[in-house]
Amino acid sequence: MKSSMASRPIFVPSARQSQWLIALGLVSLGYAIYLRYQAIELTSVGLACQGGAQTWLCATRRIVTILFEHSVFGWTALVAAILNLIRPHLLLWSIGLSAAAFGIVLHNAALSGLAAGLLILSFARPGPVFEEE
Repeated sequence: MKSSMASRPIFVPSARQSQWLIALGLVSLGYAIYLRYQAIELTSVGLACQGGAQTWLCATRRIVTILFEHSVFGWTALVAAILNLIRPHLLLWSIGLSAAAFGIVLHNAALSGLAAGLLILSFARPGPVFEEE
């Protein structure tokens, strides 16, 4: 009898899925960089928001600041990466990738870096099994 692990192919996204992951990673990384350097660390925006400006940028700045102060990006990336390591799936990989990109840029680098390593390690795991009819 063959073991089920030996017959299952490893988790490798198709070419189309890889393109989606690359685009998602670049958009997440770009938006995180934009938020950090144009909304969070820019003094004029900070003063305007503290002065009572009611703009979408100030609301986004407040939300993102609260999230990165509580390491939400890092923990989300780590949980998604661990779940993906246990049971590889493209959706978990996407969530982990996006959260890790935000976490690395927005000061959650330790947890997000660990999550990125686990995401890469998940490529060595067997992929999901789909029943044939």
